[in-house]
Amino acid sequence: MNIKKRKLSEESTFYFLTSIGKYTSESATPVEDFLEEIERIDIKSIEFHFHRDDFEKGLTETTEDKELGEQIKKLHNQNLTGEKLRAQLHHVISKRYECSITSHGRNQ
Repeated sequence: MNIKKRKLSEESTFYFLTSIGKYTSESATPVEDFLEEIERIDIKSIEFHFHRDDFEKGLTETTEDKELGEQIKKLHNQNLTGEKLRAQLHHVISKRYECSITSHGRNQ
């Protein structure tokens, strides 16, 4: 499945926050943009959304990919935080969508 350029509606745009009411001014619409944001967004935002299940719910709804949501959900069992969480989240999504995103010297 390679739909990394799949455009999502404006209502499906993912808005990154660091806590309730604290918007980072960053958002992502296609899956590729989401992966790029995961690489650079403040880790507090990733942890905030991850622990609220926002990534699994939001990406499942916007991509209509229940398997992706299940794969993200499994990350909760690993008790990941910080850069390990960022790396695993990026890995799961990029692997699922066969994306090749190069950022910060990494090629996924």
